[in-house]
This record gives sequence, C-alpha cells and structure tokens, in this order.
Amino acid sequence: MINNDVLRRVRYALDLNDQTMIEIFALSDVEISRDDLLNLLKKDNQEGYVELDNKLMDLFLNGLITYRRGKLENQPGQAKKPELPLTNNSILKKLRIALNFKEDDMLNALKLADFEISKGELSAFFRQKGHKNYRECGDQIIRNFLQGLTIHFRKPG
Repeated sequence: MINNDVLRRVRYALDLNDQTMIEIFALSDVEISRDDLLNLLKKDNQEGYVELDNKLMDLFLNGLITYRRGKLENQPGQAKKPELPLTNNSILKKLRIALNFKEDDMLNALKLADFEISKGELSAFFRQKGHKNYRECGDQIIRNFLQGLTIHFRKPG
C-alpha cells in the first residue's frame, strides 16, 4: 500500500490534527513543516504531492508508538533491535503496538470493515519471515484494518 495513503488514513482514523502530526514526527527526531506535512497528505494526482518514503513512514510509526504509549527506555546492557525493512507486515505490527491492540481488538477492527479472518491467519502476519506459518500481509488487509480503525475510533456517539 502507498505510504501516503496509510499516513492519510491513520490521521483520519485517529483524528490527528496538523500540529499533532508534526509532534509525532518530532518524537522520532524528524523536523517537518506544516507545508511539508500537507504535501505528504495530498493524493498523488494533486499538485504539490510528495511521496512518503519507507524511512520517513517508519519514523512516523515509531513516533506514533511513542505518542500513544510513551517513550521506552532501553535497559542497561540491552542492545537496540535493528529496524527491519518496512513492509505491510511491519506497518500492521507497529499500528498494533501503538494502539495497544490485542488479537481480539485487531480481529474486531477487521470485522467492523466487514472483513473477517481467523486468529491463525492474523498471527501469521506477525511471525518472523522464514517461519513456516509466516504470511505476507497484503494491501487489502491493511486497507480493511485502517477502515475498521476509522469506524472504531470515529463512531458517532
């Protein structure tokens, strides 16, 4: 899925304003102006559109985790885990962490978007690549999960 679409949908689902988005980027030591942010949020057919690369998307997701859950201090002697390449699987995992979602929360979000999968199918997305039960997360899963988040967080009432 295109990173700009993910950014736009996360912003809408969680009802984040421009200033909050800028603060989230800042939590990952990324200084971004409001104009730059607005260009990242434009659709690819709009004038001024700027493509959001994987590195910046990853930094946003890390900032979102910090924004929603607080900064995690490394324990003495604990090595920092190397970042893996950004994939749909890692986007899904980082959103799950940021939102503090458990398996049932994830399944419910997908169900809200009229997209149901089993617990086994869901857990396959979070396995290590190379594990016999690992499954690649497609754009459809991300799209439906973000749709479910929108319904979950922006429901009327």
